[in-house]
Amino acid sequence: MDTTLRDGEQTSGVSFLPSEKLQIAKLLLDELKIDRIEVASARVSDGELEGVQKITQWAAQKGYLDRVEVLGFVDTPASVDWILSAGAKVMNLLTKGSLNHLVHQLKKTPEQHFADIEKSINYARENGVAVNVYLEDWSNGMRNSKEYTMDLIEFLTKQPVVRIMLPDTLGLLSPDEVRDYFDLIREKFPTAHFDFHAHNDYDLSVANVMEALLHGASGLHTTINGLGERAGNAPLESVIAVIKDFTDLEIGVQEQKIFRVSKLVEQFSGQHIPANKPVVGENVFTQTAGIHADGDNKKNLYFNDLMPERFGRQRKYALGKTSGKANILKNLEELGISLEKDELARVTQRIIELGDKKERVTTEDLPYIISDVLQNNSISKHISIEGYHMTHSKGLKPTVQLRMKIFGKFYDEIATGDGQYDSFMKALKKIYKTLGKELPRLTDYHVSIPPGGKTDAFVETVITWEYGKIFKTKGLDADQTVAAMMATEKMLNIIESINYNPDKEESTYYGNEYRAVAG
Repeated sequence: MDTTLRDGEQTSGVSFLPSEKLQIAKLLLDELKIDRIEVASARVSDGELEGVQKITQWAAQKGYLDRVEVLGFVDTPASVDWILSAGAKVMNLLTKGSLNHLVHQLKKTPEQHFADIEKSINYARENGVAVNVYLEDWSNGMRNSKEYTMDLIEFLTKQPVVRIMLPDTLGLLSPDEVRDYFDLIREKFPTAHFDFHAHNDYDLSVANVMEALLHGASGLHTTINGLGERAGNAPLESVIAVIKDFTDLEIGVQEQKIFRVSKLVEQFSGQHIPANKPVVGENVFTQTAGIHADGDNKKNLYFNDLMPERFGRQRKYALGKTSGKANILKNLEELGISLEKDELARVTQRIIELGDKKERVTTEDLPYIISDVLQNNSISKHISIEGYHMTHSKGLKPTVQLRMKIFGKFYDEIATGDGQYDSFMKALKKIYKTLGKELPRLTDYHVSIPPGGKTDAFVETVITWEYGKIFKTKGLDADQTVAAMMATEKMLNIIESINYNPDKEESTYYGNEYRAVAG
């Protein structure tokens, strides 16, 4: 049973709109093929009622109504009447599974509570509502008031209920305790249907689910992305993987649809999925170390059973300072690009340099890097930016202190301007003025990032220059101003290191350089 729409909505800051609830319900039942969904708590709000009505109307048309469940309370007749008005036919009745909760919250005796439970069950059954029963705080009950909790279970086995649902409400159990408690309950009540509902406060929810499953649980409760109060519930995506890979049990859940549903729930809930979250995290099918990519090329040495294709995903090979040639080759194959050995070495080195400046290099960045490296290779570098110090302060004009190396000699200059790049260009013009030379006229300045780039994406700056002829240079860096400075450095080498004659229709070098840039 998936309880994303009920227990998952108890995540701090999460509240699904009625239309969002309907969309998630459709995906859970129609796409993922979840057996049951718990969609709301009775008597919460008018919005909750509207959401449940939307779901039950759709479910009735699809023949799914008996798979839609609503949490109800021991408050005859209020919860049952609310559930009926919502169009639902299954109530998950919340009872007190520990003596501590019974005495201090309800302030009733076990006998009084049992009588109230029986009244709620009978009223629901008389009105055509099927009943499952939660034992709230069952885990504490088994620890601290076992006699009461076992008496409640025995009482429920004699009532017309479908399932008895055992929640680790505070996420406090260890796997050993889950095993021992289920062994005890199963031995005493071998024919009853028990669900296990795990919380993740100690990050043990999936381990506890596995123990419950192996020791007699007939049903499991999960949420998409592990949504839920405090540290959340057992995540559906991990539970499904564990069942398929560590047991002989068969389940109908379509795991190839999990990632798509996970991303939708992420958007609707506003709860970001951690990048390292198993199965659905952004990075979990990304190899970063070059040795791993090399091993994958040699008999898939770094694969396990969690193949990304199972979950509608693809394996990726991260690019950065630890990636190496093997990762780059994997990404080039994906893009259909082939490089010469020396070109691959230069691209690798450039990725290492750029990887030190940003969190990661993406596949989308790669064509930009290749273009930058190939263009650099076509230019003789006699002029270089050897150092700079840029300031940008509120209420003050930006300032750049610049050091250039031109044909082996160093030149220093300082300038202020309307922006950091403008300050850089003014400092550069001062240096060139001392050399008795003029710079080309900048006619266009274009900034872009790789399509689909992340917040740490590279910036490519393309500058168009007029120097008798029109030509362009590119710069690539994580910083926009530095990228523009690199494009300018290329321009300086083009006009200075080659005997460029603007009066000629087209010099040989200009033509080659232009074609290299265009390529």
